[in-house]
Amino acid sequence: MEKRTTDGSPETLEEPPITPGTVSPDVPNTEKPRSGLGLLARRVHFLAGFAVAPFLAIMCLTGLANAFTPQIVDAVHEQELFVDTDTGVPRPLSDQVAAAEEAHPEGTVKAVLPPPDEDRTTKVVMAVPGLPDVDEFADEDLTVYVNPTTNRVQGELITVKDRPPAQAWLRHSHGNLHLGPPGRLYSEFATTWLPVIVACGLALWVARRRSGGSRGLRTRAHRPSSQYARLRGLHGSLGLLLGLGIVALAVTGFSQSNYVGDRVDQLLETFDSTAPELETEKVPVPPGEEQIGIDRVRETADAEGMRGELTITAPAEPGAVWHVAETSTGWPIQRDSIAVDPYNGQVIERVAFDDFPLLAKLNIFGVQAHDGTLFGIGNQIVVSLLALGTLVLIVLAYRMWWNRRPRHALWPPNPPPVWRSLSKAELLAVVVTSAILAWAMPVLGVTLIGFVVLDTVINAVKRRRTRT
Repeated sequence: MEKRTTDGSPETLEEPPITPGTVSPDVPNTEKPRSGLGLLARRVHFLAGFAVAPFLAIMCLTGLANAFTPQIVDAVHEQELFVDTDTGVPRPLSDQVAAAEEAHPEGTVKAVLPPPDEDRTTKVVMAVPGLPDVDEFADEDLTVYVNPTTNRVQGELITVKDRPPAQAWLRHSHGNLHLGPPGRLYSEFATTWLPVIVACGLALWVARRRSGGSRGLRTRAHRPSSQYARLRGLHGSLGLLLGLGIVALAVTGFSQSNYVGDRVDQLLETFDSTAPELETEKVPVPPGEEQIGIDRVRETADAEGMRGELTITAPAEPGAVWHVAETSTGWPIQRDSIAVDPYNGQVIERVAFDDFPLLAKLNIFGVQAHDGTLFGIGNQIVVSLLALGTLVLIVLAYRMWWNRRPRHALWPPNPPPVWRSLSKAELLAVVVTSAILAWAMPVLGVTLIGFVVLDTVINAVKRRRTRT
């Protein structure tokens, strides 16, 4: 563009530079000025979402596979988990244990899991020396799978907490990307920031509705910004629809994480809400009395009304008691456990799930809902839809970010710093809230401090260059 100077020579006028916080002329900024907290919510939602989104996408993809763990495990380990023939009457449980001991005389029986269904094998968990270290978080066992009607050993697998290899692999893929303890930081980073991102997004949606922003956008459908407006509207509507479920999915995974899991344990202990456990350790050893066998223990458990999958733990030494626990997943939740006298077969202690504190029940409820095992296939579908919906939200967010790129600019701008726009009361509220969140979620706290320091340095450099 040109104009004439006083002497008649042409003068070139340059377009004003685009500063951070402005948008392309093709994408007009139709938003009304917000309060300090509103601007802060927009900045946190954008920057935290931008940083967390790649890790969250990985969690969604691995979570999709993890949600269908029961079906995947059954397909991968069909030979070991399902009987090759179910004709005949089940043999005594002691005979099945003897078959496993005969196959591995070097091992010591730790626990036995009778089949909950007729087409399943009996699992005999044994401690065997020299097993490879396949899990950094727990000890490995050798589980022998025995056909209950023929006493034939159908296979054996190295398991961790009764999890066969396929299940352990899926679990570690979702929880730590098979990177061990350092890998657990990625999942905790994503899940602890997720509620903050959703809360800030909800605040933005409410503010826009109050300011009539959605009505203003509809009147500009013919403008070049209509694509951005549609993306923002779709992102906001989908986020509103999925927000509560996404946050619930993140929160129910807290107890299985590292640092937040410790905070959850502290919370349960503070309110005396930890899950009760059997406390009986030993009983007097009668002279000349022989211990009862596992068949008698199973009869006692049946008489006590214990159902589903049972884990029967053998006494480790003279005087130690038998433990029987319900370990099935699904609804209704079954978590009863009993201690059985090893010499007379009497129940000497019982812990019923009905006696669990409310917070302990909610914790078990949440963990199973998070894993997709609480309500069967319906639970798996809900978890999968939340994961897929989150992936769509991430794609929409990145697309919106790219559409805000100013003309001739390499990258889209970031929302400008807003600390100076906060009042003293607002700033105090933000600091106190951040301190509470940092204590409850240490990974969030550390990354928040790192972001504030990095953001301060970057903005100081920008201001210095601007003055220069």
